[in-house]
Amino acid sequence: MTSAASSLAGISAQKRRVALQSLLAAAAMTLLKLAAGLLSGSLGVLSDAAHSALDMVGAGLTFFSVRVSDKPADEDHTYGHGKIENLSSFGEVILMAVSSAWIIWEALARILHHRVELRHSVWPVLVVLLSIAVDFWRSRQLRKVAEQTGSPALATDAFHFASDIWSSLAVLAGLAASWAGMRFGIGPLRYADPLAAILVSILILRLTLRLGHEAVEVLMDQAPAETRRRILREVTQVDGVLAVEQARVRRAGAAYFADLTLALPRRYTFEHTGELVQAATSAVHRVLPAADVVIHTIPRQARAESIFDRVRAVAARNNVSVHELSVQSHKGRLRVELHVELEETMRLLEAHNFVSGMEAEILRETPEVDSVLTHIESEPATIEQPEEVVVEDRRIEIALRSTADSYPEIVDVHEITVSRAGEHIHLSFHCTLPDDLTMQRVHEVITSLEDRFKLECPEVYRVTIHPEPVTDNLR
Repeated sequence: MTSAASSLAGISAQKRRVALQSLLAAAAMTLLKLAAGLLSGSLGVLSDAAHSALDMVGAGLTFFSVRVSDKPADEDHTYGHGKIENLSSFGEVILMAVSSAWIIWEALARILHHRVELRHSVWPVLVVLLSIAVDFWRSRQLRKVAEQTGSPALATDAFHFASDIWSSLAVLAGLAASWAGMRFGIGPLRYADPLAAILVSILILRLTLRLGHEAVEVLMDQAPAETRRRILREVTQVDGVLAVEQARVRRAGAAYFADLTLALPRRYTFEHTGELVQAATSAVHRVLPAADVVIHTIPRQARAESIFDRVRAVAARNNVSVHELSVQSHKGRLRVELHVELEETMRLLEAHNFVSGMEAEILRETPEVDSVLTHIESEPATIEQPEEVVVEDRRIEIALRSTADSYPEIVDVHEITVSRAGEHIHLSFHCTLPDDLTMQRVHEVITSLEDRFKLECPEVYRVTIHPEPVTDNLR
């Protein structure tokens, strides 16, 4: 098992453990509160027992949801099962709202019909105090694990136990006030118990609405706007990204999913585009470390594209290679010249039609250009199999060195290889030139060397020259 898989398994086990502990704690406190409420006749204690009973049902939903949510994605649930936690959270919210409404209804009925019958005893007080201690312990444990794992179901469960603390305190206040009213003959205080139940229910309803709103937002794929803005800021700072044309973020349980469409310069290669996608993914992970990120790329024209860039973009769209690309100006008119490599098996008419279409496309892309001249070359479809190196013909090497000596820029020529492929003789060699020579001058020198050498040895079909600086040659 990989370290990542082991870590996920540990997180899942931790979530299940605290969820089970919450379920057991809620069940125990529900039974104790129910017994204390029935013995005392306190609506506050009974309402607290009802609240705990719903917490027990909610804890059961939480335990079930965290077991299911960590299952890997399958054919029916390609985004995983994380949203069951949000659905569980929403279900708990509904249960809490129903219980709070019922408690308010019952409390109002007792107040309006003067059905307040309390049998004061120390046991309800002890049960409520024990409940406060258990709720405090469980809410802290649940909140800690919820923050570590990002589980909305555990976060809602933590809120349930925290809300029980407030309801239990209100119940204690109601019991104390009712006892004081009976002990000192203060009539209005006998309504303290149902009033405390109403106060607790209103408090729970208020917080329940907030939790319900959050659960619905996630189920409706609503993500925090600030999170999206932070992702946009990070991704647009990646060098090479022209724009973020679309950014969508959704959440399922503790998992986030980010779907972005990036505009990139159309001259970029597949390899460079892949590197930019990795950089953009890392940028998203700086905001959402564990997010599942999908990035689409769209080629766009950069604002500072030259004529050369636009011509190469046309060639890339047509899936052909070009070289010897130049732009010439004559009497204020621009002309593009280029060499295009086509498959050697292509017929002339087909090749001409293809190139004509490509020239028309270049003219549309570069309105400042007046004409395009294309030289068609065949791209070999087979790999040449050269024969053994021609070692007996020293005349070719001597002619090469003699020609090279006539150029002051050329320091030396070395690694000379003469080979034969069929009827053709091929020559390749390395040519040492000064470090600070510009590429324009390098090209002029080696082109002139090739032309002059072929005049000396016209039997050589192809010459390949590798220029290298003096510094590299001295290593």
